[in-house]
Amino acid sequence: MYVDGVRELQGVCKIFESAGYFSDRIIIDPSVVRGLEYYTGPVFEVDLTFPIAGDDGRPVRFGSVAAGGRYDGLVSRFRGEPVPATGFSIGVSRLLAALQHLGKVETKAEAGPVVVTVFDKDRIADYQQMVASLRKAGIRAELYLGSGKFGPQMKYADKRNSPCVVIQGSDEKAKGEVTIKDLIVGAELAKLEKGREEHLQKQAEAQRAVPEAQLVEAVRAVLARHKLGPR
Repeated sequence: MYVDGVRELQGVCKIFESAGYFSDRIIIDPSVVRGLEYYTGPVFEVDLTFPIAGDDGRPVRFGSVAAGGRYDGLVSRFRGEPVPATGFSIGVSRLLAALQHLGKVETKAEAGPVVVTVFDKDRIADYQQMVASLRKAGIRAELYLGSGKFGPQMKYADKRNSPCVVIQGSDEKAKGEVTIKDLIVGAELAKLEKGREEHLQKQAEAQRAVPEAQLVEAVRAVLARHKLGPR
């Protein structure tokens, strides 16, 4: 069996070489072991070899980002007939981290849904109707279902990467209004020096009250400001 294994690896190496891959790209390593219960032939790992700085500043490697091998007997366990097979799986998170490190992919976080906040538990139906109106207009939206306090709701919206939140407390309800709070502008506002013209302009953009009937238009304006559009 040992001789058969060596011969199989020699045959695999010939295929590699005929495809233009030599020892600078592919290494035969007999210490690699995977899935002894179902692998029936060569196993392999795809390893990224370029160095990066570790937590202690020393160079380290990303390591394996994909692995697999030959498993002729695995399919037969389910189909009752011999089926030669080879496959592998990819470590998506590690591969993505490597591509980010190399600057091969742009990783801009996708904006989350518009969050409709809740200030009166007895008016859940009203808040849900706002969510339905936004969704009907093609805008991703959701109702906050946690604690009624404002702080946790804003933290939740921030965690969800929401572009804006919809607020209607008792004062807004009495006026027939809703308040739209632009969280993206709000984050920019926090970085500006208070009192300056730019700060005052951002402050006006960050939060505005509109008639309840203009909810969809107001949210659309926020999305358009940040080039998000209906999602």
